Amino acid sequence: MEKEKVSIIVPMYNAEKFIVKTIESVLSQTYENWEMLIMNDVSTDNSLAVVNEFAKKDDRIQVVNTEKNMGVVKGRNHLIDLANGKYIAFLDADDYWHSQKLEKQIKFMKEKNASISCTEYTRVRENGEKINEIVIKPEISYTDMLKNNYLGCLTVMYDVEKVGKRYFKELEKNEDYVLWLEIVKDVKTIYGLKENLAYYRVLDNSRSSNKSKTAKVRWEIYRKIEKLSLLKSIYYFMHYAVRAVLKSK
Repeated sequence: MEKEKVSIIVPMYNAEKFIVKTIESVLSQTYENWEMLIMNDVSTDNSLAVVNEFAKKDDRIQVVNTEKNMGVVKGRNHLIDLANGKYIAFLDADDYWHSQKLEKQIKFMKEKNASISCTEYTRVRENGEKINEIVIKPEISYTDMLKNNYLGCLTVMYDVEKVGKRYFKELEKNEDYVLWLEIVKDVKTIYGLKENLAYYRVLDNSRSSNKSKTAKVRWEIYRKIEKLSLLKSIYYFMHYAVRAVLKSK
């Protein structure tokens, strides 16, 4: 029986420096039934030429060009619309995976009958030097998620047949966190595979590098999107703040 297809969602803007490593980590997957949908968001460097060379050699790689800059959120959502896989997974153009990531995660999801899952991952510097490892819980509830976003976007996979296609809200930051909260409220449990299967590259100019703005967005999510009371918002924000400090060390 043919294995189910995984659609890998990759937004890309000026990622010439890292995209080869990203694509090679997908090509090296032991699980081979995948499509890699790469959104070239009007890159001004050599990114497009690089990915086109890979696409010529492997028809599982599809390059989608935009006419004007869409940004990460709209880019991901557009690729989700185009996805044909039973599973949808996410990988940004500067991150990369362990070669057994897909195989182990799909096996895990089948064993757990999971609608959505994540894995542990390593944070690395631009040169690949290890910063720290992110540890997750084996079962993650809505309450757990309010305390801490355990899900690194590059590790998440969800089953379209179980939850439908899910899209990111157009927020300046933390759009992934809001989506995971939305899904966990529906499915009750996000299953965490306690293996380190991905590498998240921390860039100096990343969207998450402004800590004060990120904290402000988190507070607004508690109050305006999740509509928590003031006391609950303070309680969960304190958990977030402590973990943010520990994560940065």
